[in-house]
Amino acid sequence: MALATFTVQQDTALTNSHITLSVAQTASLRSQLKSQRGILNSNNIKQLCAQLNVSDDALLQGLVPLASEYAVAPISDFHVGAIVKALDENDEVNFYFGANVEFDHQALSLVVHAEQSAINNAWLNGAKKIIKIAISDAPCGYCRQFMNELADAKEFDILLPEQHFKLAELLPHSFGPTDLGNAFSLFNPEPHQQVFVNAQLDEKLASTALNAYVPYSKNFSAVKISTFKNGNFYGSYAENAAYSPSLSPLQSALSQLFIAGLSFNESTVKSITLLETAGHENQAGVARAVLASFNNLPAIEVISAQLK
Repeated sequence: MALATFTVQQDTALTNSHITLSVAQTASLRSQLKSQRGILNSNNIKQLCAQLNVSDDALLQGLVPLASEYAVAPISDFHVGAIVKALDENDEVNFYFGANVEFDHQALSLVVHAEQSAINNAWLNGAKKIIKIAISDAPCGYCRQFMNELADAKEFDILLPEQHFKLAELLPHSFGPTDLGNAFSLFNPEPHQQVFVNAQLDEKLASTALNAYVPYSKNFSAVKISTFKNGNFYGSYAENAAYSPSLSPLQSALSQLFIAGLSFNESTVKSITLLETAGHENQAGVARAVLASFNNLPAIEVISAQLK
């Protein structure tokens, strides 16, 4: 059966060419990231920069190994971390952590890449503009294509351990949204006033679905994972012009759960709900296939709702 268990690192210090933290400081930061679900806000960043006497960019790159600790990689054992530096609605800088997620005994195409995870974390939690993304390893072609769907694709910096790039340098002669006649992008979606007809829907699940970026299928959809002790985790559907790099709502929600340091098992998960747009459904089959590979998880509830 599939394995998706998060293992917490303990009693290790974070030390690299950018920052140096003691064991106690690192443990405190791990705890903070878990409670804040993989996000450091502007005040957190300012405090750490002052404490360590470093710039926010040095802090950004120095924390990437910590992001890698949240990876779930039972197949490759290759742990990748990424952190997005982005502005929120108040133009304050936040850090959004991400890591790769693999599912044992499932198609490799269902994995979540670290860059996707960090961007998803920023997107779901109100980031408005990506400034930089720091990554532990060079982004694969799949991730470069995923990033090419972003509103700021031509502007933000990609920080690797030894080099910095613009996306155009890593993805020349690219294929993107405009090639399919789509004038919009992730972080800059087409405005709409639609709502679901079903007034009994979970309000947060419905709003997460309505905020999905779905210019190609029009399937406004989202997943809610309810836990016994740690609240709810939501994921939204983010499509890509190349189709394959699209991030499903289940992948999106699972990435949020793992970046909070939780395991995906019967001891943690209380219920799983998928909401899709009636007449445009395309997520239930793949979601059930993934979930069926796990032992003793609750059956997914699938809701198909009309828009008006």
